[in-house]
Amino acid sequence: MIPLKAAGLFAFLGLGVIALVSTATEKDEPFRPEAGKFPPLEKAYSYRGELVFVDHANRRGSIRVQGEGMYFRNKPHPFAMLPYGIIRYLGAPAQLRDIPLGTVLHVRAFLPPDPKLSPVPVLPINNRNKKAGYSGVGTAPAENHLLLLEDEVSHCQREGKVWKLKEVNIKDGTGKITARLESKTSGDKSEEETMTFDAATHVWRGREKLQVADLVNEGTWPESGKKSLEDQAVLLGITWRPTPDGVFTRFHVSDVWLDDLSIQRATINQTETHKAFIRSRWMPAFVDAIEYGKFGTATVTASLFGGMDGSLYADFKKGVSAMMNPVENTLKHTHGTYGPGHMACRGPILEVTKLKGEAPLGSSGIRIRFKTDLILEGIRPGRVVRVCPGSWPQVQIPREEYLGGNKPEERFPTPAIFPKY
Repeated sequence: MIPLKAAGLFAFLGLGVIALVSTATEKDEPFRPEAGKFPPLEKAYSYRGELVFVDHANRRGSIRVQGEGMYFRNKPHPFAMLPYGIIRYLGAPAQLRDIPLGTVLHVRAFLPPDPKLSPVPVLPINNRNKKAGYSGVGTAPAENHLLLLEDEVSHCQREGKVWKLKEVNIKDGTGKITARLESKTSGDKSEEETMTFDAATHVWRGREKLQVADLVNEGTWPESGKKSLEDQAVLLGITWRPTPDGVFTRFHVSDVWLDDLSIQRATINQTETHKAFIRSRWMPAFVDAIEYGKFGTATVTASLFGGMDGSLYADFKKGVSAMMNPVENTLKHTHGTYGPGHMACRGPILEVTKLKGEAPLGSSGIRIRFKTDLILEGIRPGRVVRVCPGSWPQVQIPREEYLGGNKPEERFPTPAIFPKY
């Protein structure tokens, strides 16, 4: 497999390849981010698990977190994306709505910035150290506000790793794969892991979408029994399914990408889905400062959030017209009842600047100055807004994606839909 050239893309998106390797250790104190500031990645707590529930309109859901005990007994753990939190799927920017339920995801998370406004239950700070029956320790950490959520493909690309296939054992189109995760550069290797696959597992090769039966028919995999795969380098999509043989934490292979072309096509498709979504919902940003003029005029300085495709940032240019609307921390618009453009501030972009050095995760490092002749109450320093360049389409978003007022407590459904595990 030819090494994937992802480092330049991640650096542009504010996803520094080297910086992202650092995570909090078990001994570190839980960290609570400050409103209006991007938290340091080294303070984030890490875990992974299976996506089991999604409330895409409120950017929250539940993950069955991998712990020490019987995985099937682990209760779904609620999480919420931070407003600047980044989601990646198939090596591309994504929304929760893009990720299939059952996908195993990697998490970097913090305590809720403001517990009173948390859209998921607030848990005791030491919850990550509590034991939950047969589930063991660590299945419900209090760090449930996510800075980064990524699938196995995105995680491997970001950390420069690849799966090496050791052996396949097959019977009637189903079986087990033994593989090991390795670094492409340092030679670091994890322990071998055995995962299941079945006839529904997708195999991607170039522009082909294959089934396990196709690999058997061409002689690449055996019809029955074991075969060495000689450390074949691939990328894997990983899910979880119940196992019949008493193995409680065995994961399942949903997809195998055999070469660069196959995963690059998947990444391109997901990127186009992402671009269409952001253009219809607008680019999120933090308000850094406001210069007030007379009779409601104001100039707003705002930092665009990171993790988006570069072509979206390119639409923010000096002199173009734009609209800006306040949003709450779930990125729901709070002003207007006919879509985000109903009561949005309007005016030109006066300036676009790129901050020097590496931007923190969550920030694009791009700052705009926007002038409007009528500033809205919800646009204040430290608050979150969405911004739309004049070239983007004006559409009406579905009712569940805006509040119709400016009171965060009116969001729906409330956190009461989640159990307090």
